[in-house]
Amino acid sequence: MNIFGVGLPEMAVIAVIALLIFGPKKLPELGRGLGRTLKSFQSASQEFEQEFRKAVDSPVDLENSKQLESANGSSDAAGGPG
Repeated sequence: MNIFGVGLPEMAVIAVIALLIFGPKKLPELGRGLGRTLKSFQSASQEFEQEFRKAVDSPVDLENSKQLESANGSSDAAGGPG
């Protein structure tokens, strides 16, 4: 088991130090808060990945973009300063 380059022995040492610092009553609350934070981060990253995949997979409407470019070009030439 290797999470962020930290193996099982290192995680055990961190857990013992946290237990000594925060005590047995506060440690479950901190664990729950950390779990909720990680879950929300995971869901946010999944949402981002879905939106990214949707944007990459969706076909670009070239006909529409050409019409927009020509409309912008003609309005700039006719009504632009100069």
